[in-house]
Amino acid sequence: MAPRRKTRTHLKASTDGSDHTPGVPKSFVIKHGQVGQSVSTLVRDLRQVMEPNTATRLKERSRNKLKDYLVMAPALHVSHLLVFTLTDLSPSLRIVRLPSGPTLSFRVERYSLAKDIRAVHRRAKSTGLEYLTPPLLVLASFPPPGPQTPPHLTLVQKTFQSMFPALSPASLKLSEARRVVLVAYNAERDTVDMRHFLISVRPYGVSKRVRRVLESATSAKPVLDLGNEQDVADFLLRKPGEPDPTGYESASSAASDAGDAVSLAEDYVGRGNKKGTKKAVKLDEIGPRMELKLLKITEGAPGKEGEVLYHALVTKTKKELAALRADHAAKEKLRRERREEQERRVAQKKEASKKGRKGAAADGEDEDDDMEQDENDEAGSDDGDAAGEGEYWDEEAEISEEDYSAGEGESSDDEPPPPRPLKKQRSSIKSR
Repeated sequence: MAPRRKTRTHLKASTDGSDHTPGVPKSFVIKHGQVGQSVSTLVRDLRQVMEPNTATRLKERSRNKLKDYLVMAPALHVSHLLVFTLTDLSPSLRIVRLPSGPTLSFRVERYSLAKDIRAVHRRAKSTGLEYLTPPLLVLASFPPPGPQTPPHLTLVQKTFQSMFPALSPASLKLSEARRVVLVAYNAERDTVDMRHFLISVRPYGVSKRVRRVLESATSAKPVLDLGNEQDVADFLLRKPGEPDPTGYESASSAASDAGDAVSLAEDYVGRGNKKGTKKAVKLDEIGPRMELKLLKITEGAPGKEGEVLYHALVTKTKKELAALRADHAAKEKLRRERREEQERRVAQKKEASKKGRKGAAADGEDEDDDMEQDENDEAGSDDGDAAGEGEYWDEEAEISEEDYSAGEGESSDDEPPPPRPLKKQRSSIKSR
């Protein structure tokens, strides 16, 4: 019986790049160096935010360098690289636009993990299928582009906008809008706040108590607790803001959903969420939450940095900026010349290796011809000597003592005959 083939965890990856959708940004979220358990968890939470267009199961190794990811990213059509590191002051985040930059460096002032956000909520929302579609990006409180707007804020806004797929209202399905990523600029603190929400749709036009009765039919605890009530009418008909028998009434029950009511343009996820029905839309935060402080913006990617476009802590004069630009231009020129020289040398080596292989093949053919000619000459000379002497050496012939003694008598004193092989003598004695 053939072994069972795993299809859920052993998926066949396409090698022709057919799974790549043009125009959809992809990202790597990694940690670099020793960062600790909390930052590692933050990396996993941010990967969930960037799903499904990110490498969720990417595993970093201690021997991996940042250059390894920069080299591997273009082959996988990765457009953004988010790198977390830990400094003496606080964690830091670098957002690299691949392949040629720019690179934005942030300091993580404060952050909250997804598990911390869920622990605050009274009823945590179960998540799972929401990560099959990309989130909707909302940019808030950024100044509009203009002459008076600092250029670094416009670049930050465009960087976050390029990290997520573009929103097309004509082709977007309502059921695919499941999550929201909020990126808001705080002018007082000069920071960027990043938060993650889950979109939930609730019945509109009913009180919280009636909603609880309706939702209890599909919840994990279908039995509604009415132990403190005298009658079910007291529970359903109590006015908003009126305290219950325990003396407490939550503020959320007295709030009205009139401002959040919308008419669904299409069928949405959930029971009763049909097209044209009026529903109340709520945003439930699921985390993580980060407060980022922009420190520096540089041209190029790490390892090939260019000019510093913005620095929050260092201010340069015009003369210093001109010197830095000249220095970067000289380095870029030298790098380009070295690259051209390397390519030229590689081309020369390839050409020389091709010529060497052709020359070796020709020399091999000439050597074979010479060897054949030498063998033919040696064979002809051996035949001529044998014919001139008129003698033939038979290795299998028996040699007697008389022949041996006669041979000694006939031989001249000047040139003694060569001694016969001892092996031949023994064979002759044995034959006799």
